Amino acid sequence: MKKKTSIILSLLLMSLSPMLSFSQKKTVTAAPIIANSSTGVVQTEFGKVRGYVHKGIYTYKGIPYAVSERFMPPSKPKAWEGVRSSMTYGPVCPMDATTSVNDVIEFAFNHNWGYTNESCQSLNVWSSGINDQKKRPVMVWLHGGGFTAGSSIELPSYDGENLSKKGDVVVVSLNHRLNILGFCDLSAYGDKYKYSANVGIMDLEAALHWLKANIANFGGDPNNVTIFGQSGGGAKVTTLMYAPSAKGFFQKAIVQSGSYRTSFLEKEDAQKVSAALLEELGLQPSQVDSLQKIPYDVLNAAGKRAQQKVQAKMKAEGKAFVGGGLGWGPSHDGNYLPYQQVDPAGIEISKNIPLLIGSTKNEFMASLINPAIRNFSTDEAKAFLQKKYGDKTEAYLKAVEKAYPNTTKPSDLIDIDVSTFRPGAVKQANMKATADAAPVYMYMFTWQSPIMDGMYKAIHCIEIPFVFDNIARCEEMTGGGSSAYALSNKISQAWINFAKSGNPNHKGLPTWQKYSAENGATMILDNECVQKFHHDKDLLEITAGK
Repeated sequence: MKKKTSIILSLLLMSLSPMLSFSQKKTVTAAPIIANSSTGVVQTEFGKVRGYVHKGIYTYKGIPYAVSERFMPPSKPKAWEGVRSSMTYGPVCPMDATTSVNDVIEFAFNHNWGYTNESCQSLNVWSSGINDQKKRPVMVWLHGGGFTAGSSIELPSYDGENLSKKGDVVVVSLNHRLNILGFCDLSAYGDKYKYSANVGIMDLEAALHWLKANIANFGGDPNNVTIFGQSGGGAKVTTLMYAPSAKGFFQKAIVQSGSYRTSFLEKEDAQKVSAALLEELGLQPSQVDSLQKIPYDVLNAAGKRAQQKVQAKMKAEGKAFVGGGLGWGPSHDGNYLPYQQVDPAGIEISKNIPLLIGSTKNEFMASLINPAIRNFSTDEAKAFLQKKYGDKTEAYLKAVEKAYPNTTKPSDLIDIDVSTFRPGAVKQANMKATADAAPVYMYMFTWQSPIMDGMYKAIHCIEIPFVFDNIARCEEMTGGGSSAYALSNKISQAWINFAKSGNPNHKGLPTWQKYSAENGATMILDNECVQKFHHDKDLLEITAGK
């Protein structure tokens, strides 16, 4: 009996042994995040910094690249002892506080407003390797928000981890001085303030200087730097292309929906604003130094009133405005920015910089401002257009059909960007694309978001998650569907290839031809990517000046 029982137990154990063995095995996988006192330590010229590793990507946040007094050019930060923890984002530049949002629009954007401090000059780095002597292309992201707002953490699409991982590139983003802190021209009040009109752009250059000296230890190639940005960030890219002192600190440039300023503010007008600012605050020119200690909220409010007064006078005199109104931004000061954008000498500075440039189909569409347009019938849409284009309406409709044959909704006839970013991109590309200059590549992002019954279309900022390979982080805007991932794979690879070689072509796209004013070559980025030539020439000619 005992022998029989023993045999039964042996058979039972044998049958269970695979299960027991399986239950005891442990699947060894890399930790999704590694953060400790010794991981990710990198030497910089100012001291050591420590980041962390997330999904195989070394991540650093809030590293100071410069310091400055208010209205003064940036200078190098002070060195520190020991290892500086650099694991959370630094402060953003003070700006108008956000007190309310449009719920349905904010759902798509999902902003992170951060925290503010005038000492905001810090940067963030993502890299797949550090201290390894490898020379990875460096992609430096300049955030949007015009020249008055925004930050490197404003949108979830700005996170550089996925782009760094996909392309084995070093991604950098940064914060810098904005609005009155970055662009108040006080040069009329002494040599001390000689550069005050453009210190916000000088911050960007200071970051490029930091990269030149330090990015090699983060696995990057200091001699292969691409600056890229969207909206205000794209305009910042353009501005750096006209700054003689920034020459040599970047080798390629990408402007995304950023060609909305065709000139810099003239020094004469910038100085009128600063004079009005002193009047608003009850200060004499001899008291200009008092501006350095006035609380930001008081200074900012007075600056707005000053701009409104000067704008009213300029309007009465029939003067045009840069970017549609008198706002803070870079000015043609004769020092840091010695040339206007149409000046051949200014264009010559970045002559050898390859440029990738484009915009989205819908940008700031009318149906966002007036939701009733979303449900327009065809007749209502035509009546709306008739008020704007008069006897050119039928020609406009035919031009839309030619340029964008997939336009189906009546509101789509109205929502195409034909007045700001697209014509601005064409003008900028035409100036840059000369026979003896570095190549220019043009794109148009037309993919339509399916979220909220398609109300977002190809909205301003929608291409950013595709560029950064961040579809999953931005599902509220992209929908997170298979078509979004497929297009993101194509777009992010094109941006990576451009950063590596100055050419965005890869096997996932049709041949992307160089742009010229003669061929109008534009890559349409959609579910089906297509190379077209002067696809919207008729449309832009009809709408010019409207």
